[in-house]
Parts: sequence; C-alpha cells; structure tokens
Amino acid sequence: MNLKVQLAIMNFLEFAVWGAYLTCMGRYLGNIGFSTEIGWFYSMQGIVSIFMPAIIGIIADRWVQAQKMLGICHLLAGLFMFATAWYGYANGQETQFGVIFTLYALSVAFFMPTIALANSVAYNGLTQAGLDTVTTFPPIRVWGTVGFILMMWFVDLMGFQDNQNQFVVSGVLSIILFLYSFTLPKCPVKKNQGKTSFVEAFGLRAFTLFKQKQMAIFFIFSMFLGVCLQITNGFANPFINSFGADPQYADTFGVQHANILISLSQISETLCILLIPFFMKRFGIKNVILIAMFAWVFRFGLFGLGNPGSGVWLFILSMIVYGVAFDFFNISGSLFVENTTDDSIRSSAQGLFMLMTNGIGATLGTLGAQAIINSYTHGEEMGGAFYTVGDWSTCWYIFAAYACVVGILFAILFRPEKKVQ
Repeated sequence: MNLKVQLAIMNFLEFAVWGAYLTCMGRYLGNIGFSTEIGWFYSMQGIVSIFMPAIIGIIADRWVQAQKMLGICHLLAGLFMFATAWYGYANGQETQFGVIFTLYALSVAFFMPTIALANSVAYNGLTQAGLDTVTTFPPIRVWGTVGFILMMWFVDLMGFQDNQNQFVVSGVLSIILFLYSFTLPKCPVKKNQGKTSFVEAFGLRAFTLFKQKQMAIFFIFSMFLGVCLQITNGFANPFINSFGADPQYADTFGVQHANILISLSQISETLCILLIPFFMKRFGIKNVILIAMFAWVFRFGLFGLGNPGSGVWLFILSMIVYGVAFDFFNISGSLFVENTTDDSIRSSAQGLFMLMTNGIGATLGTLGAQAIINSYTHGEEMGGAFYTVGDWSTCWYIFAAYACVVGILFAILFRPEKKVQ
C-alpha cells in the first residue's frame, strides 16, 4: 500500500475514535443528570495527558516500537469504552458518577497517548521515505479530521447524541485501529548499549528542553492556549441544545442537529490544515500561533453573540474560525517540536507537547470553564428533556477575554530563532 494512503487511513481511524463522542458526550451526561459534572469528564482527558503520553512516549522511544504501542493502547481504550457504554445502558438514570467516570477515565488514559504516537509513526514513516514532513504531513493529517467529521454525522443521524451508543461506536473503531496497527511502518527504538543516567534511561531528557528559554516559553504558552482546546468540545453541544427550552428555537436545525452544526468546525479544520505549510513558510511559527490565539477570541465571542435562529450565521462564523484556532496551533506546534528536537527524544518531546496542551492546559480549562458555567447556568427538565439554561453569553465572553490576554502576552514574550520559524 502507498505510504501516504496508509498513514491517511491511520489518521482517519485515530480521530474517528474521538469524534464519535467528543462533541456530544456533554449532552448525554446532561441527560443522565450530570450537567454540573461535564467538566470532570473532559478534564480527565487533560489529567491523563499530564503523564500518560509522556510515559507511553518514553516506552516508544526506548523499548517498544511506536506503531505497536499505538495498537496496544487502542485495544485497551476500546475495551474500556465498551465497558463504559454497557454500564450506562444497564443503569440509565440510575447511573453512578463514580463508576461511569472511572470506566471512561481508564479508556481515555490509553487513548490520549495515541495522538502523539500516531504523529510519531507518521513522521518516522515520512522521514524514512525521504519526504518533507512540513509539506507532506498536513494533507495526510487532514484525513483524521475527515474521520472525526464523519463520526459526528453518523452519531447525530443515528440518534446517538443523547445516549451511550456513541461510546460503542468509539470502541468499535478503536478495535479496528488496533488490528490495522500491525500493517503500519516499523518505528525504531533507541536502545543505548552503554551505561546511562536515570534521565537518559527513562527518556526524561525531553524535559531538558525547558532549559532553552524560547522552548520553555513555547511550552508554557502551549499550556495557556491548551486551556481553550476542550471548552467548546465539552460545552458547545449542551449550549446549542439549551435553546430547545425556548419555543422559538426548539425546532431549528441547530437544536435538532447540534452535532452536524458543530461539525462545520471540523470541516473548516480540513481546509485550514492544508494552509499550514504556506503559512509556516511565509509567516513563521510565532505568527501562525498568534493567528490561532486570536482566532480563539472570535470562536468564543461569536458563540456569545449568536443563536440557532436569526443569529445562526454567527454560529457558522464561529465554526469557520475554529479551523484556524485549532489547527494553526496544534499542527504547527507539533511540527515546531518535530523540527527543533533531537530524534532520540522525539516521541518524548511530542508527549511533552501533549502534556502541556491537552494535559495541564486542558485540565485547567475544562474545570475552570465548568466553574464559570455553573455560576451562570443551571439544569432544568422541560417536557421530558434536560437543558442547561442561563446566561451562556457571559461565559463565552469571559473565555474570549482570556484568549485575548494570552495572545497579547505571547506576542510580547515569544521570539524563536529564525531558522526554526
């Protein structure tokens, strides 16, 4: 099979696993009485990313080939996701927070490292083939977003947004990727024959990147911007669904098919990924990330202004802006790490990038966002349906103001070397 096609399929499955539940899980949780706990589920993605990608990346760098670790992690993630779905189905409204949260957390603990592993597998395969990762990887990575979108649509159209079947879909896809991992290009491990220090033996040398001032600034701001990453994934669907409590919006397309409306964000992603090589070469890493930071300001602000009726065009603009906000940071940041770190710590460095963004940053972001949303909204049951209603607009404006401050500080403090821009 052609290498690019092979890696495109891997990316398709990798993000389809996530897309099956990421944008609609909050709606399901609200339906079973956990509207004030949504942030904990999304923060768990961040909590496990604080240590799991780094640990798994170390193993992939030192002992087990990255493509094999990718498969093992997906097998375990899929099995625990099936368990989450079964427990939710068996208990319905009697579902206990502690049990379903634990099962979900175990699944996510093995899924989150696979994002960095998939990047490592792709970069390794492309490098061995003599291809330029900056120009070749984005068109391959775009298929991950296609997989994410198709699963969002599938779950929406099948009526799974409100129930545990979204987890079943995710579990099936994880098992498929586990089987597919056996066909992926082999990645080398860096086994040193001589005596090594504790830091060398466990791959912790990636953390020495903090000794370089600009790399330290880059990783710290990765954490600050990571705060924004999961907010709309966790709360956009419950937010749009909340308009269903108002008769004038109850029958609008957005309320009825929130996941499909939100999927415009991922469609925008597919187009924006293809722009990254041009923007990276033309404007450099700093300006590309700055564009992403201020795109988050518009992403949140437009949510605060819009509605699924006459203001739906503001929602659509927010979805379009999301592609820039997400890709120009995540993909360009990953490429920056790839091109500025030694190949002996590359998987660990990618894990460190994940730790700062989807780990510490996303954890702080989702828990902080949940606290703000709990302060301005409350859950209500109307006509047998559950809605989280209140002053959502103020919440979105607070998030927009935060992103604006982070962008201004990044512009002042981050000054990368010309050669790595």
